[in-house]
Amino acid sequence: MANERTLILVKPDGVARGLVGEVVARIERKGFTLDAMELMTLTREQAEEHYGEHRDKPFFGELVSFITSGPLVALAVAGEGAIGGMRTLMGATNPLEATPGSIRGDFATVIGENIAHGSDSPESAVRELAIFFPGRF
Repeated sequence: MANERTLILVKPDGVARGLVGEVVARIERKGFTLDAMELMTLTREQAEEHYGEHRDKPFFGELVSFITSGPLVALAVAGEGAIGGMRTLMGATNPLEATPGSIRGDFATVIGENIAHGSDSPESAVRELAIFFPGRF
């Protein structure tokens, strides 16, 4: 497995519920490192770029509205197998299918507000990190 870097977002619901520290603690306890972390509120343009692959889907507007509804925390997380490891740590996208012990399994109840986002491939990680941390990685 290769050393990788991935984008992780603690979405506005996670920030509003005070879960940033818990998410960061789980990432660090797993052995991954934080290369960057920033609290920000996305513009509509940033959100549309981030969710660009969903542009033609019926839920695109809801995704953009939610992710711009308040502050989020963007993290550049690195380590051996970081992309797959973080996706496992977050749990299934649908929190009702996420295993207990995962971030979504422990803290989320609805798919539209599922606490966290993580890049799903090396290509997505490069694209997404450039949106949230331009010129840094």
